[in-house]
Amino acid sequence: MKNLSIKNHTISELIEILGDSDQGDGLHIHISHSRFEKIPITYPFRTDSFCLFLIVSGSLTLQLNLIKHTLVKNEAIIAKPQVVAHILEMNPKLSIISVSFTVDFILSNGFKKEDHDAFEFFTGNNIPKLKLSNEEMDSAVSLAKILGRNQRFSLEKLPFKQELVQSSFKLLLYHYASIYKREFPDLEASLSRQEDLMLRFLDLLNENLKNERTVKFYADVLCVTSGYLSKVLKEISGKTANQLINEAVILEAKILLNTPVLSISEIAEELQFSDQSFFGKFFKKHTGFSPTTFRKTH
Repeated sequence: MKNLSIKNHTISELIEILGDSDQGDGLHIHISHSRFEKIPITYPFRTDSFCLFLIVSGSLTLQLNLIKHTLVKNEAIIAKPQVVAHILEMNPKLSIISVSFTVDFILSNGFKKEDHDAFEFFTGNNIPKLKLSNEEMDSAVSLAKILGRNQRFSLEKLPFKQELVQSSFKLLLYHYASIYKREFPDLEASLSRQEDLMLRFLDLLNENLKNERTVKFYADVLCVTSGYLSKVLKEISGKTANQLINEAVILEAKILLNTPVLSISEIAEELQFSDQSFFGKFFKKHTGFSPTTFRKTH
């Protein structure tokens, strides 16, 4: 039987695919010194890390949860953990800097509340790309290179390495956050309890949507009642818990249907439906298309 799941790659696996050396500690800075001859990952995948992409030259087209983004010189975007990424096109002249880091890196490096508030853009569900001025891009590239240099050296060769990495990492992210705050001034500086509950619900949903589709499961894990959870989600997103669960399943189904090597029965099995017929009825109810029609037209 084929391996049906969308692949999950750790930050270490992505580093190996790119041909880089692992810099350790849940932080990696990739600087493309030469052009890519081909797309390094040709299939949709998830990763356990955040990633900031900076386009130095050329262009990159990628899909994040089925939303296509084309990035050109001086543009940047953040990809979050568990987002399904798919690299579609890479210009032969593409030169890119990427800064990848895990949640564990953030937690283990003494980030304060004000840091989390400034980096609030990481928690948004629809993060747009940013256009940087030439001066802003020059600064971002310089900061990324300094961070990369600090991260590569051993403690023996670079006394105060941890402090230097923390400081240069924060400086780069504050630089990005400043641009983001200027472009999106209405960004909230902190999360309410209800917003925090929604984010925790969405994280759980990403991890469990194939096996758990009842509101009660998520409410129990989050230590709230099903009614309260749905009420909070409705107030913030305009959708109930059931609607959000169904939307997550449909998104996963669409991504798998865009993978032509998988049969519809295999996709139904991967998504834990009892049979292909039940999957087909569920998909059509929520999209207006049968799985076969969606695959042909999309």
